Amino acid sequence: MRHNSYSKYLLAGALLCAFAACSDDNVSPETPLKPAEPETKYIGQAVGNFSADEWYPAGKLGTTENTAAGCYEDNTPAIDEQGLTDLFNQGDMMVSAKYTLSTEPYKGWGPVASRRSCEYCHSGGYSHGHSRNDMEPVKGNGYIVSVYTPDAPGSNNGTPIDQLTTFTMLQAVEPFLPPVDPKQIKITWHDVTSMPSGLPMQFPDGEKFSLRYPSVAIPQSAFNTDPVPSNYEVRLIASCNFQGLGLIDAISNEDLKKQYETEGRFVELNPEFWDNTTKQLKPEAWASDYFGNKFIKRFNYDLLDGCLENDVALWDELNILRSDIKHICSTEAWAKAMSENQNVIDYIQQHGSNPTSYVHPYYNDGTREGIKKAVGYLLSPNDNVDLYNNPYFNFKPEMSDDAYHAFMVWHRGLAVPRARNLNDKEVQRGKELFVGDLGCAHCHKASWTTGADNHGSSKILGNKQLPKYANQKIYPYSDFIQHKLDMKNDIHGSWCRTTPLWGRGLSLLNSGAEDRLHDARARNEIEAIMWHAYSKNSQAYKAAVKFYKLPKADRDAVVKFIRSI
Repeated sequence: MRHNSYSKYLLAGALLCAFAACSDDNVSPETPLKPAEPETKYIGQAVGNFSADEWYPAGKLGTTENTAAGCYEDNTPAIDEQGLTDLFNQGDMMVSAKYTLSTEPYKGWGPVASRRSCEYCHSGGYSHGHSRNDMEPVKGNGYIVSVYTPDAPGSNNGTPIDQLTTFTMLQAVEPFLPPVDPKQIKITWHDVTSMPSGLPMQFPDGEKFSLRYPSVAIPQSAFNTDPVPSNYEVRLIASCNFQGLGLIDAISNEDLKKQYETEGRFVELNPEFWDNTTKQLKPEAWASDYFGNKFIKRFNYDLLDGCLENDVALWDELNILRSDIKHICSTEAWAKAMSENQNVIDYIQQHGSNPTSYVHPYYNDGTREGIKKAVGYLLSPNDNVDLYNNPYFNFKPEMSDDAYHAFMVWHRGLAVPRARNLNDKEVQRGKELFVGDLGCAHCHKASWTTGADNHGSSKILGNKQLPKYANQKIYPYSDFIQHKLDMKNDIHGSWCRTTPLWGRGLSLLNSGAEDRLHDARARNEIEAIMWHAYSKNSQAYKAAVKFYKLPKADRDAVVKFIRSI
């Protein structure tokens, strides 16, 4: 399969975080990927307890043979076989671009946005976010802040505050101010000294491990909204990998429903989506596409979406307008604050009469009251707002329908790297433990078979071709269901979707870090696993304790397996 030719331009600056070196306090296997025998002659063959197709975690249509640096940016074989290569490359260039107000063809972002481009979050080949010490909106900072009302009804026991969007906006175009000033957001990292579960922070053989977690503080002075929130808590969420999203999209509703029914008999699931009494999915577990077709939610830590075409990325993060969206992604509290900000009105009054000025749309009749009305209307997220037909200024879509088609081809077209070293006896032992003795595969479900891939669609695309992955045996190692780990400063309410493990062993090579879990608190696999044993309330506690009691050789084998799939 052809390697994406654009990837070489995207590797610069990928090594954003240094890998935490192994030590007695931060254990990780030595030479974790060094095979006992070269894998070359075994690729595509059954070896040990691995079937032949496990070399291709996303099936033949979704797996790239490339396992070198840059492989996270490869297109799937389906892209080439289905004649979508040019569209994929167009989409790749689009998501790699830095959006500005003047540079064609990526003119337009804001007036308020989360980041300047997709790579500002998903740097290093659209990989998992790295741990950071700040929220500055610079390239590679894959953190968003989840700001919510404590103990209020809603998913994950916390309702997002009204003043902010789901993806917190941290940037704005002059003279507007971001809803939250990123310079005032403080991230503090804390070392764990003991675990509530009672397990000592060293294995029975004496080898130590360390754990850490972040806390986040946002003072009221950081909010540029009206009103300013007063009762809120904050958590960090790191960006997810993009590889293999098209294959996840292709899993059928029927198979996902069966997985809920299987697990729901034995363990409590998030009551937002699953009725633990009647053992049935709730309506909230489903999302609909533009045409009313329903899909069980499967994407993101908080299970926001059921199909990729419901993902309004580039709109809800960069505020790049499309033909099917007539208002910006913002909040009424922010729109009100900007419409009443005297500095904003002064700037527009001074510069807005010029038709070439960015703030010309808000100028109206040039009076302070007129500017206030225009700003309040045009920045509002209200569904009744029509940016393409209104008394103040008629905008044009910044992203064409064809460009959105290319973006969705790319979004559905990123490949999963081929598995490595499956011929290695240690890797085979690791699989034996992971799926057998430890029981990790109860949540990290090894395999699925995709359905007919009757994916959702949007008003823009209709029946336009996207890559399809029908009837593929895939190995994501996830059940796509939320479980509780009950970690310190956990994602609010502790409900978090099981993370797919495929291809994650190449994170260090592609992005310069291998941080794991929803807020990148775990610096390696050992830390990620032991967070599962932090509390006895963790739904993975028993499995993690079994890992804890393993001899070092077996622990290393499990990690080696996780890095190989």
